[in-house]
Amino acid sequence: MEENSVERAKRLIEYHNRTKHHPHRYAASPGGLDWSTQPDPFRRYSGADLIQLPLLAADPAVPYARLFDRAGIEPAPFTVERVAAFLELSLGLSAWKSYGGGSWALRMNPSSGNLHPTEGYVVLPPSAAGGGVFHYNPYLHALERRASFDEPFWSALRDGLGADGFLAGLSSIYWRESWKYGERAFRYCNLDLGHAIAAMSLSAALQGWRVTYLESLASRDVSTVLGFDRTEWRELEAEDPECLLLVHRVGEDPVAGFDPEEVVKPFAGLAFSGVPEPLSPGHVDWEVIYRAAELSEKPRTPLSPQAAPPSPPPYAPGPAEDLTAAAVIRKRRSGQAYDGATPVAMADFLAMLARTTPVAGRPPFDAGFYRSNVHLLLFVHRVTGLAPGLYVFLRGDDLERKRALERLKRDFHPGFSWAPATPDRPEVPLHLLEEGDVTGLARDVSCRQEIAGDGAFSVGMLAAFRENIERAPYMYRRLHWEAGMIGQALYLESEARGLGGTGIGCFFDDMVHEGLGLAGDSFQTIYHFTVGAPLVDERITTLPPYHHLERGTSGAGP
Repeated sequence: MEENSVERAKRLIEYHNRTKHHPHRYAASPGGLDWSTQPDPFRRYSGADLIQLPLLAADPAVPYARLFDRAGIEPAPFTVERVAAFLELSLGLSAWKSYGGGSWALRMNPSSGNLHPTEGYVVLPPSAAGGGVFHYNPYLHALERRASFDEPFWSALRDGLGADGFLAGLSSIYWRESWKYGERAFRYCNLDLGHAIAAMSLSAALQGWRVTYLESLASRDVSTVLGFDRTEWRELEAEDPECLLLVHRVGEDPVAGFDPEEVVKPFAGLAFSGVPEPLSPGHVDWEVIYRAAELSEKPRTPLSPQAAPPSPPPYAPGPAEDLTAAAVIRKRRSGQAYDGATPVAMADFLAMLARTTPVAGRPPFDAGFYRSNVHLLLFVHRVTGLAPGLYVFLRGDDLERKRALERLKRDFHPGFSWAPATPDRPEVPLHLLEEGDVTGLARDVSCRQEIAGDGAFSVGMLAAFRENIERAPYMYRRLHWEAGMIGQALYLESEARGLGGTGIGCFFDDMVHEGLGLAGDSFQTIYHFTVGAPLVDERITTLPPYHHLERGTSGAGP
């Protein structure tokens, strides 16, 4: 390992430790919200041609259970109408909420604090919208053309990629998140990125497509393709290039023979138009975030061999066939309060856990995230047939689970049980650590939030930490992406089973580690989540997602 990588890893771990919450000291943040500088949640490029996209007149009738094996879903053509549907059900608006004279939009892809630092882009063929690089504006459900190219350009690009389809890009605006959360915001932005990747993967499956992460590309390659290196950014409002995804037909292998230089270099000659409109009249420079972003910037890398994806777990029954995938995607919400009483059936509980594990050919993890670096610490409160207590669920294939079990047993308190939680179902990788009421513990470690104890169960996502980051510093981002993808799977599974979910970014990191006996940073908890029966606040009015367009409203935001 190069000395530079060693130093980068060291400084990233220092950032992570610096931004931990503690019971008597939270990570540095504004302390209060300056509403006069609240960032606009919708980016608009002045001077860019605007192409209005059609909204779905009727959602795809694909049952939710079929979404994960794509059974019976014929691959759709790559038309602008189908691209519009893909964007609507991944990054589009899901509803408006209104209360006390104020209103705010919700989206298909969740975000910490509903701040939405993630921006989406597509690179489309000339047969769709005339071809070019486009920014997706979810408020207007429109494409903003940033660059154009002709058929020869596209043909060469398609040949270089080795598959037909189009590119989707994702970026982060750190200021949107740091306005509220300060130094810890970089972590939240990358969790949000994982949610967005999963949302795109699942939306693509509805069209009979598959999303593949172009892992070999560098961060700077993404910047070149999306034109960020030729964009006039306002200070602290620039977008950090995160990833490029190829959206292609199922069965095609876009990675075979993929040459990054051949694909990226032509984009350097494109002229990009449009100037990003201001997001805020003022800013706070959380310098440590931009240092962490630089330290975790991804270089070009050879394709890493993917772990052999596991077969479908035998303990994962699907929900009712009459529930459509689009309906589940549209109704995903973050619960604000839970009833503290409703249990989860054991079959549903195990099915939810199974959905968080990569399976061959199944979204969202078949986007190129088959390796499992994150395992689940479970605070079980109300699961029918399972004693309340602390459990661990191991993700991944047999070898990954075996290795994780050995390491966790070595690093955790020696007094934990590690007994199989379902002795009559030995194939379930669920292990009991300790029986007992853990509702108070779940609340305490999750910044004393009631929702962590009032749900049926809550989750702490434990990442294999130091080893991964020392091997490749950009893995700091990737660990958070993986956790965000797990969170998206839990969101949809809970909705599909008549429950609700909430991602929890505020937790006392080291309180969790101390409770487990973890010393050092071989493992770190990087995301929490809770599932239960949500309480509905009847004071809040829900409005259709694009009612503002029906009224003829124009502009970048409300």
